[in-house]
Amino acid sequence: MATSVPLVVPSSVLGRAGSVAPNSRIVLGNFGFGNRASAIINHFMQFPDLQLKVVCDCRADRLENGINRVNGFYGNQDCERLTDFRELLARPDVDAVFIATGNRWHGLGSILAARAGKDIYCEKPTTLTIAEGRELVDTCTRHGTVYQAGHQRRSVDSYRFMKEVVKRGLIGRVHTVHMQSWEGPAVGFGKVEPVPEGFDYDMWLGQTPWRPFNWAHVNAWQYFWDTAEGIITDMGCHYTDLMQFTFETDDTGPVEFEGWAEWPQNAYSETPIRGEVRCRYANGVTGIIQQRAGFTDRFIRFVGDEGWIQVDDETNVVTAAPASILQMRRIVNKSWADTGGHIQDWITAIRRRTKPACHPETTHRAMSICQIANLSLRLGRKLEWNPTTEEFLHDADANRMRSRARRSPWHA
Repeated sequence: MATSVPLVVPSSVLGRAGSVAPNSRIVLGNFGFGNRASAIINHFMQFPDLQLKVVCDCRADRLENGINRVNGFYGNQDCERLTDFRELLARPDVDAVFIATGNRWHGLGSILAARAGKDIYCEKPTTLTIAEGRELVDTCTRHGTVYQAGHQRRSVDSYRFMKEVVKRGLIGRVHTVHMQSWEGPAVGFGKVEPVPEGFDYDMWLGQTPWRPFNWAHVNAWQYFWDTAEGIITDMGCHYTDLMQFTFETDDTGPVEFEGWAEWPQNAYSETPIRGEVRCRYANGVTGIIQQRAGFTDRFIRFVGDEGWIQVDDETNVVTAAPASILQMRRIVNKSWADTGGHIQDWITAIRRRTKPACHPETTHRAMSICQIANLSLRLGRKLEWNPTTEEFLHDADANRMRSRARRSPWHA
């Protein structure tokens, strides 16, 4: 005769005692485990209601690093490895993806992930072209994707305080925004070499034009037009996003762009070494995107007719005039490097099926500002932009450059 024994279910299974029931966790897959993923992966894994289960990378060395990091954090050997992003998207047990590849994969990878029914956290810069940005917005809207761009400064107290100061008129009417990033390099020519073992170079290139394997290009992809767009986009998009965030203009943008640049000479790289682009909103406010000085000299400053406020991006120090503004509230000592709040905002949005802090439309508008700035520099002339129709006025060349062909088979 069988004896009935009470079933004792541990509290961890029920999601009590500070834990989360396994079947309610968000299962996460990572696409691209380079420097950025390595820097912030623990910020994802710290949340008990999220489980990182799969790491995907086309480079064997980075894939191994990712697997070791994840298994080391969880204290097991459960993390799975993939080299083809398409296999990650095909998995029904993966709810969301963290995309931290190079720029060339951010937009297209997100579009494909949204089509596969995955929610997305994607690092910046989030797209390669203006057209890709609009395609990202439309695709995520169509599929109900909860998408968070890695503009984590929106979730950092110092930048939110800056927005509050501007919104409350404590520096008067703002007329200028200064956004400074560092000078870019002139990358020297490298030699063509065989593709290393364990490196799926075709996957690495993705949608970008094929070129012979060259470590100079692979290691400095930020400074070539096919794989990225230089410092103005790579870092500048953080500041244009903050400008849009502060002005609450996430559905529009500036209407005029004009600037200058110093270009690399006798070098392999293609993007500006230093330069400046001024973009003007329809209400007359001017944003000045500056690429100059050193890496630690970056900042964003809002200037009004009664004062100014600045956040130093390296130190997170907030300065202002009048200085009495700083006595309004205490700034939490948390810098842009801490992405935890931004990730928490994304997780909450997934649970509620709502828009997170930096959804596709917001990142597209911030990215567009940088992309148009670069087009103005490349064409060497002033550009007039209609942010409603997303077209240039009286400039067929610029309109053609809003998009580019994708290398087969990477057609979204």
